Amino acid sequence: MSEVQNILSNSDLSLTETAQGKMSELMIQIEDDIAGVRVYATPGGCSGISFGMSFTDQLNGNDSVRDYDSFKVIVDDGTLEHLRGVEIDFVDRGNGEASFVFNNIQPAASGGGGCGSCGSSQAQGGGCS
Repeated sequence: MSEVQNILSNSDLSLTETAQGKMSELMIQIEDDIAGVRVYATPGGCSGISFGMSFTDQLNGNDSVRDYDSFKVIVDDGTLEHLRGVEIDFVDRGNGEASFVFNNIQPAASGGGGCGSCGSSQAQGGGCS
């Protein structure tokens, strides 16, 4: 594991209290030695960028980290470029329809927000489905 060079601030990336609670709950269910939750961006979706999340056991030299009480959010430099200013929320619509939603809360942020469907703004349970 490389030493992390950057710490993410609230203006880089934030999680609502609901998202933090769900993320903590998911981390408790994982038995492996997990470094944290990696947020990543890939081309696609109606805003041109799709966000996703996965558990990771690695920290790389180009990663930035946001420390929460029971978990870490890890973002590489390339993803941070598109993610800056995004707020991650967890929305439970009932009937088994629950997802992490990426909200673009700062107009200057590029990517995120988008059309409210999985290509640009939602990830389900650790990954986009």
